[in-house]
This record gives sequence, structure tokens and C-alpha cells, in this order.
Amino acid sequence: MLKDGTYAAWFRTPLGEGTGIAELSEGNICGRDDAMSYSGFFDVEGERFTAVLRTKRHTEGRASIFGVDDLTVRLKGTCSGKFASFVGAAEQVPGVRLEGTLILSEEHPSAPEPLAPPLIFNPDRLPKLPKRFR
Repeated sequence: MLKDGTYAAWFRTPLGEGTGIAELSEGNICGRDDAMSYSGFFDVEGERFTAVLRTKRHTEGRASIFGVDDLTVRLKGTCSGKFASFVGAAEQVPGVRLEGTLILSEEHPSAPEPLAPPLIFNPDRLPKLPKRFR
């Protein structure tokens, strides 16, 4: 089942590939990469899902992996645990197949509480060397 959360996204077409971040929450998708932003919705039935995304350029730079900036992309895929794979196409660029992978990001546990207070360095408490006579 595709869970709500933050996903690392990898995607490609015959024209190029890219990576980004996707946030899934209650059927909505919001995502971005270095040049494009994505928004849309998804529907889950067991291990299968469908999604519709709209893309929009936010920064000039590299070309889109479709060769066109503003698109509507339809996806279908499957998910297993923390991973999902999908295929899709953009209505504006018929015949160009998109494929990709989503990987659910895990929350890192917070740092454990220290067992003792940190030691404070005090150079006066260091042993003294004996004085040498010349």
C-alpha cells in the first residue's frame, strides 16, 4: 500500500532522467526537483495506485525529461513496502513513456540523551611537568 509520507523520486523518459522529492498526503501529491514543481492527486487500491500530476517550471535551466514544461502526466504503478514503481505518459507528448521509482523516506531517530553531563576542559587541572634546571 502506498503510504502518506515523503518520497525520494527517480524518473526517466527516452529524453532524459531526473530525481526529486514527492510529498504524499491524503490523496494529494506535491513535489519538486531542481527545475520543476509537481502537484496532483493519487488513488490507491491495495498494492496498485494511479495518479495525475501537473508540472510547472519554477527555475530556468535544464530541459524537462519530456522536452515540454507544462504537462499533465497520468501514472499507474504498484508498491511494496517502502518502494513503488510506476509508468506513465503525458497527454501533451504522446508516445513518450515515463517510468520511475519512489522510495519512502524514513524518520531518523533523535539523538539519545547523554548518560552524563559533558566534561568541561580545565587546563589548570592538568598534571604539571617538573621544572628543569639549566
